[in-house]
Amino acid sequence: MKKILTGFILCFVCSFTTNAQTTTQTDTNTVSDTSVYVPESFEAGVDSLLNSWYVKYYVKQQSKNNVRSNIEVSETVYKERLSHLPRIIEMPYNEVVKNCIDLYVNRKSRIIEYMLGLADFYFPMIEQVLDENRLPLELKYLAIVESALNPIALSRAGATGLWQFMLPTGRAYGLEINSLIDERRDPVKATYAACRYFKDMYSIYGDWNLVIAAYNCGPGNVNKAIRRADGKRDYWAIYNYLPRETRSYVPLFIAANYAMNYYSHHGLTPVSTTLPLSADTVMVNNLLHFDQIAEVLNMDKELIRMLNPQYKQDIIPGNSAPRPLCLPVTNIYAFINLEDSIHKYKSEQFFTNRSYVEPEGYSARNSAQEKITHKVRQGETMNTIANRYGVTVSQVKKWNGLKSNKVKTGVRLTLYVNNGGVRKLRT
Repeated sequence: MKKILTGFILCFVCSFTTNAQTTTQTDTNTVSDTSVYVPESFEAGVDSLLNSWYVKYYVKQQSKNNVRSNIEVSETVYKERLSHLPRIIEMPYNEVVKNCIDLYVNRKSRIIEYMLGLADFYFPMIEQVLDENRLPLELKYLAIVESALNPIALSRAGATGLWQFMLPTGRAYGLEINSLIDERRDPVKATYAACRYFKDMYSIYGDWNLVIAAYNCGPGNVNKAIRRADGKRDYWAIYNYLPRETRSYVPLFIAANYAMNYYSHHGLTPVSTTLPLSADTVMVNNLLHFDQIAEVLNMDKELIRMLNPQYKQDIIPGNSAPRPLCLPVTNIYAFINLEDSIHKYKSEQFFTNRSYVEPEGYSARNSAQEKITHKVRQGETMNTIANRYGVTVSQVKKWNGLKSNKVKTGVRLTLYVNNGGVRKLRT
């Protein structure tokens, strides 16, 4: 999926305001290219899916010794079933849609069975966010096409998460990305970001199929296709002018809607998972390691990772800002009751909190600093003294062998103050 930055998006609003034409109904059977581009999340096949940690660990492995025969479905039945789907987004039938449905229910049927199992965990959350944003709930099936519901899916181009955001676009839509956190992998926050993107695109096109196309190739390519199609703003009218991958993107979305609703008509069975039935979130306000949680609460560390994929190093940096921790409901209350104990547990082992470190062999006396004595006046604190001389509280304590930040009036403190380099360094 190739997305653009917010500023780049807004520049297209003007061009469509001036070039908008009335959308005409197009015969969806007139598309000339009916080949199917297999999405990257599906192209590696079942073996790759089975080896991914989130499936290998949380899906109950089931034997499939019986060979399932493909079930032939007539064009009339396909049309009727698609027409009965409760949806706002137009989902017509044609040869390319048929080929995409065949990909899901026949050629990649086992992957769909895994998606059906994982959907019970991810879809309620996605639906809630979509509904809150008053967006079509069927957009949840776009995550099937994008990532096969893998929250840590990483594309060859660098897109990641359920919604496959590129790093610049993720940041443009408010997602935090650094060495410890990648909110593109946070199912909830990434879904909110995807909703904002959908709204931006809908404000430009006013057509959900064009929005979905733009989600894949960016509005620049969609605009180019519209111009080449003499200004027609209908996905099927511009189909042959879109990038090859994007030509299959809307049909794959339609096919995902079909497969996830009519799987039983094709002999498909959802896999059973060991995912928690319900989870809740608590805010963490200090540094916390997954091992501290797992060992104190006697929890499976892999489960904590699965529920909190945004933390790249198993560390929750709650010291910089309050951070969400998702746990099964059965463990939330235990965490709240034992939170202080969890934070203290092996904290020195997991975190080194050195705010000041003096290099080996370095001495303030050998630097361009001058030794002075300061007599503490009434009302002075360690902080005001340190600030006055441009040193740190840790340095003052170290130079004077103090363990506390408290200092008594009248005490003489030894300080090493930068003298502007008047004295030369000693060798």
